[in-house]
Amino acid sequence: VGMDYGKHLNLHTIIMLRDVIRKWWQVELAFADRHGMVHEWQRGEISPPPNAFCRASLTSKEGLRRCGQSVRVLNEKFKANKKVRRSLIHDCHLNFSIVGAPLYIANEYEGFLFVEGFARQPLDAREADVLKSKVRQFAPQHATLDGRSEQVPVLDGAELSKLSDLLECAANEIANHEAAEASRQEDGAPGSSRELSDRYRFEKIIGRSGPMMEVFRLMEKVANSDSTVLINGESGTGKELVARAIHLSGPRAQQPFVVQNCSAFNDNLLESALFGHTRGAFTGALRDKKGLFEVADSGTFFLDEVGDMSAALQVKLLRVLQEGTFLPVGGTQLKEVNVRVIAATHKDLSELVKRGEFREDLYYRINVIRVQLPPLRERRDDMPVLIDHFLRKHHREGQRARGLDAEALAILGAYAWPGNIRELENEIERLLVLGGDLESIPAELISSRIRDAVLPGGGPFISPRAHGKLHEAVEALEREMIQQGLMRTRYNKSRLARELGISRSNLILKISRYGLDKGLPEDESEMGDA
Repeated sequence: VGMDYGKHLNLHTIIMLRDVIRKWWQVELAFADRHGMVHEWQRGEISPPPNAFCRASLTSKEGLRRCGQSVRVLNEKFKANKKVRRSLIHDCHLNFSIVGAPLYIANEYEGFLFVEGFARQPLDAREADVLKSKVRQFAPQHATLDGRSEQVPVLDGAELSKLSDLLECAANEIANHEAAEASRQEDGAPGSSRELSDRYRFEKIIGRSGPMMEVFRLMEKVANSDSTVLINGESGTGKELVARAIHLSGPRAQQPFVVQNCSAFNDNLLESALFGHTRGAFTGALRDKKGLFEVADSGTFFLDEVGDMSAALQVKLLRVLQEGTFLPVGGTQLKEVNVRVIAATHKDLSELVKRGEFREDLYYRINVIRVQLPPLRERRDDMPVLIDHFLRKHHREGQRARGLDAEALAILGAYAWPGNIRELENEIERLLVLGGDLESIPAELISSRIRDAVLPGGGPFISPRAHGKLHEAVEALEREMIQQGLMRTRYNKSRLARELGISRSNLILKISRYGLDKGLPEDESEMGDA
């Protein structure tokens, strides 16, 4: 059994490296196993490169075979010399370059990471003609290659050297991750702190969408500082998960991580929980009790729903943040602590400040670095990986279900998810309980509140397709719903946006994207919106 490359694609560093490589040089990072096989290509999951010649080759049967052969030549080079730990370059069957860095896990060669399909200098007209005739030999259907040579990425020596460094860095990242996992398994029983820490690393926060990439970049920056962080996000977006990941990726990782929800207790109980109390401070206080700030000393304190804190407690919190001191309930002796505070809220604190419900000085003290967590409806690209993750997480022995019907996926993809990731996880767990003995979970098992929200009035489900990729099914359904909605509301975009639970500007973007603005009666739509 070879390496689990799917797992490595989800490591946040690899996601970020792929992103950087794509942005800087318009090329794709890929993996080949120790036999030189590219599993993504075998499964047909080919990210279309901007290089039109490579695109034509990878999407034709014979071309894909030749591309695979070119990759295997690089694999043979690595296998022939186990001392090579640096990147190597090889020219492919179309005379473009492939650069790869070998991956060694526990000193065993496991394959390589590579980038292919770039030229070392711009193509001249003669070279472009030779290329066209080569490609047409095995991919005659790709006749539109004229004038495409300017789309070929060009990397000179200096750029190639940078790319090689990044590939080697990615290989080291994976090797280090595997080594950490191996030592964790040797070290501890389940539930050990090492396992817990691993569970909350960045890699465990699932997401490859644009909005999540922004969150990862910011987390990376703030992890090593001691600044106070404010995490903003709706309920169920994973605020505590992000707080734990920031804590465990920073210098306080070995110190306590303490959590308190500020809306869970009344004022007196919360004050006692946060700051502790002395014996006899109130009825029932039979002995001195440490507060959570003291428990969190030298570590991180995650204060959830900080917007629900009373004015009196806000003053005490401000003192801890500014001076590192507090007074236990009934106490006379100030206590000193060194705690990093990460606060979270689903409320708009600036709005609470305007209304006089939240202290302005505390707001500025908390809002040093702000991480905005996107709701699930704004990161729909992550739905397939999240659904897959929760199906595996909640799979029980004896259950047959390995996935959901295309129809079920499309309904889940079209729903607005007010409860976000938490709501999605609960729904997948419920579906596995109800349909775990079926091969594939059908749409009729989905909760009625989700079905009714997606299909107003209990209308028939417009099945966009019964096969293909999830995002294609979701897009087909989205297009159909918007098209029908425009007709139903007589092109009243504001009303339709409200019905669909999206902003009017987002709806207009989607109308344009799906080409539904062709022939749309402009005057009527504007009158309808008035």
